[in-house]
Amino acid sequence: MRFAFVLGEIASGMRRNLVMVVSVVLVTFISLTFVGAAGLLQLQINQMKGYWYDRVQVAVFLCVENSTSESCASGPVTDEQRAAIEAKLKSPELSAYVDTVEYESQDQALVHFRDQLANSPIVEAVTAEQLPESFRVGLVDPEKYEVISEAFSSEPGVDIVSDQREYLEEIFGYINIASLVALGIAVVMSVGAILLVATTIRLSAFSRRRETGIMRLVGASKAIIQLPFVLEGVIAAILGAAIASGTLWAVLRYGGEWLSREYPQMGFISTQELLLVVPALFLLGALLAGASSLLTLRRYLKV
Repeated sequence: MRFAFVLGEIASGMRRNLVMVVSVVLVTFISLTFVGAAGLLQLQINQMKGYWYDRVQVAVFLCVENSTSESCASGPVTDEQRAAIEAKLKSPELSAYVDTVEYESQDQALVHFRDQLANSPIVEAVTAEQLPESFRVGLVDPEKYEVISEAFSSEPGVDIVSDQREYLEEIFGYINIASLVALGIAVVMSVGAILLVATTIRLSAFSRRRETGIMRLVGASKAIIQLPFVLEGVIAAILGAAIASGTLWAVLRYGGEWLSREYPQMGFISTQELLLVVPALFLLGALLAGASSLLTLRRYLKV
């Protein structure tokens, strides 16, 4: 009997304030979509770090004619210097840090340069002699880049030691900023959702003030009086969370599929990772709506 009464009160309240309920659903949907996007971006960053950090290489660039570092004061790298650098990279002292060593000639560097900048107008103006030779060093532990840098920074014939992880950190930094922006927008929209829930509950309680007054007179408990109002807000928030989850699924399903085709060398998260985020969206939406409803009923309407 009480269950049927509560359901009837919920349906009545949502029907009377349909426009406000739809507003709550839409604002909750937008806010939770940004919350989910921020969470998924963090999962994407973690996956990319795990994938790319294992493939990070340190590039030991050798001196060419136009090098300006102090170790290149004597001119381009000589055969003896090149052999000494390679021997040092393969020495027992560095074997605990160096996993692989690959030599890249100037001609190979030109091929890679043209592949990377295929659509750039400067490609045809660059010659092999302008690009440095290099040793591409795979590390046992990418965190130990400093060991290679310190060992070769002042080595004769070495122009510069570059860590690919520096470029990755910059990319991940931009993604982190995007994640924080999404989270900031989500916070603002969540505040808007809380205020809308509070307004909806106040309007709903005002339109049913006669019914709630009668319920008090017949001895109904506070829980029975409050429950329909609270569930109205919670149901609206859950609907918003469901739409947000569907939107994020569609983005991962179709956007992730396109990205995987365009960039097969990258590791992108799939719809399976969404299972880590969706329960949090529903829980967050229900908690925000429920808390906002209770505070409104107790502080403003004295129900």
